Amino acid sequence: MGEISLLTFADLFAGIGGTRLAFENAGCQCVFSSEIDKYAQKTYAANFGETPSGDIRQINERDIPDHDILLAGFPCQPFSISGVSKLKSLNRPHGFRDQTKGPLFFDMARILEVKRPRAFLLENVKHLRHHDKGRTYSIIMHTLRKELGYNVFDRIIDAKTVVPQHRERIFIVGFKEPTHFEFPEFRDQKPKLRDILEKKVDSKYTLIDHLWEYLRQYAAKHKEKGNGFGYSVADLNGITRTLSARYYKDGSEILIPQNGGKNPRRLTPRECARLMGFSETFKIPVSDTQAYKQFGNSVVVPVVARIAEVLVECLLEPQKSTMIKYLQSNPC
Repeated sequence: MGEISLLTFADLFAGIGGTRLAFENAGCQCVFSSEIDKYAQKTYAANFGETPSGDIRQINERDIPDHDILLAGFPCQPFSISGVSKLKSLNRPHGFRDQTKGPLFFDMARILEVKRPRAFLLENVKHLRHHDKGRTYSIIMHTLRKELGYNVFDRIIDAKTVVPQHRERIFIVGFKEPTHFEFPEFRDQKPKLRDILEKKVDSKYTLIDHLWEYLRQYAAKHKEKGNGFGYSVADLNGITRTLSARYYKDGSEILIPQNGGKNPRRLTPRECARLMGFSETFKIPVSDTQAYKQFGNSVVVPVVARIAEVLVECLLEPQKSTMIKYLQSNPC
């Protein structure tokens, strides 16, 4: 009786590889990756020794190696249900196969259809459920469940129990075969922002007087109108707002207070990496601007790692059961 086989995965919309790290930690092997952004490709290559393939729209799904798990943090693009309704009225085929100019979700769907991996994990913003009054999510679920025939589970998870950041994301897990899957629970580790801060920080991260004054005036103006827009000086003993890809613009959503009458400062790229759960050995070979965009678009690695563990356990369970039965019937 052989050993349990190594599970493989394809890493689509790979970004800088946060999801890949999580699944490699769960004992899986990457056989294909795709990412269109050249700066993200650079960071990915620096950390994994390979440059992802480019635009997924230009990749033939049959050229992708077979794999057990498909991973995709696909962008949430607007797409309308009106085209589907029109095709129905004309008694013509409809669905993702006819969305040749549709959102990138359908590029992922065509890969699922042809490669038929045993499972998949998709990640997106929390708002995906309510996008276009819920119609977008309805199309996604119909495609995954009805058209592709996967057993699908979904949950919104806030990373604030494992990193000092309020970050809600939706995770969608699917299995080709009927599977008893449950999303893991996350013990509240009560993370604190101060624990991820660097001890010595270059003065270039401190807001200049002009920008700091602008942010304060902007916040005051919106407060008068009853709006909640404005900067946020973080509580060092608490958690931050969500780190976004726009952080490079002014850092206003997460500002770090400083002593001695200094203006607050931005997070450094390394602190952003820590805020997303990346290890200290993760290489950041790009400019601060690109690093802010990349970490703002990434996944929180420890959250995906826990999901990966449970997903992999579900896929390996049949193999383990077969091995146990074999050993019981063939004692040494």
